[in-house]
Amino acid sequence: MSNDAPSSIDMLQRLVAFDTTSRNSNLELIKYIQNYLDDFGVESTLVPNADGTKANLFASIGPEAEGGIVLSGHTDVVPVDGQPWTTDPWTLSDKGDGNLYGRGTCDMKGFIAVALSRVPAFQRARLRVPMHFAFSYDEEIGCLGAPALVEKLLGNVPWPRAVIVGEPTMMGVVNAQNAGGGIVATFTGVEAHSSMTHLGVSAVHFAGDFIHWLNELQDELAQRRRTDIDTVPGHTTINVGIVTGGTAGNILARECTLNWGYRTLPGDDPWEVQRRAEKYVAELLLPKMRAKHPEANITFKRRSFLPALNPEENVEAAKLALQWTGGNRTYAVPYGTEASIFRGHGISTIICGPGDIAQAHQPNEFVARSQMDACDAFVGKVIQWAETR
Repeated sequence: MSNDAPSSIDMLQRLVAFDTTSRNSNLELIKYIQNYLDDFGVESTLVPNADGTKANLFASIGPEAEGGIVLSGHTDVVPVDGQPWTTDPWTLSDKGDGNLYGRGTCDMKGFIAVALSRVPAFQRARLRVPMHFAFSYDEEIGCLGAPALVEKLLGNVPWPRAVIVGEPTMMGVVNAQNAGGGIVATFTGVEAHSSMTHLGVSAVHFAGDFIHWLNELQDELAQRRRTDIDTVPGHTTINVGIVTGGTAGNILARECTLNWGYRTLPGDDPWEVQRRAEKYVAELLLPKMRAKHPEANITFKRRSFLPALNPEENVEAAKLALQWTGGNRTYAVPYGTEASIFRGHGISTIICGPGDIAQAHQPNEFVARSQMDACDAFVGKVIQWAETR
């Protein structure tokens, strides 16, 4: 690899080409980044998962001093399965409309591409505080890699002053995010011939009852809309993302699994939905199942939980980021990010990155070139600031 740094667009092209869907390994992309940094003499550290199939990466440029800035991003992306893409999702495509298309362009390889393209600029600068990279795995399925990454990073570098998580915010400064919980509910019924429903229990039917109850709870929670925070929508949300179950159309299903979750606003009780769901199941739904057959069962297994990011906890990072963007206000968002994990360790953290979250997880995902330019200018301001501390 040449020591000439690619542009942020060229780097984005390289990153998009790696299929880092969360079900896959991210090691090829991580090794690419590690080799790229090696070519510029930048040492990096890998933090693998338990079986070594995935890894986080962190690296530092500049003096070994406190008060640095962490540029954080996740390397995994969501699936493209079943989506009507009009271009190859693993090839960066320019249709001449000012947008760059490909899976992960917006969420969130665009930010990582900008950060990596600036490595020579970081090295040329007379930094008084260091710049740290922190790139994780499995953010899209519950921020699974970030906890180990953050602990390892903070155990090996001088204490940072602020963290910038580059999720898509249209380069606005976000200092508040929703909490989020993910749960797998397993309904176990009793198989029987579909003409003899009195002999069995359909797990699918009772899972349907639970989904109906969640919909009613969602309608109730939507009536609690808050106006003191600018998330959209301004209330707790619930989603059932995956439903699997049954073996044949003429058999009462023995098992049905729901992968579901919820998001609550900062300041709201993040456990209310799960607590009420458990109560409904224990007091009403499960007894109804067992009245048909005593072997029926329902279990909940927590898949993930991400705390909220509260605005009053992030004053320092927000002040800095507003200087670098030229903005005059902060925002709140309904989605979750790794920001709350950094903040949980006591570091002031905000979210600010290129692209519109409305494009995330969509077919024909894109990031605007203008957003990449704005992010590049933002990182340039970070470098100027780091030279004058």
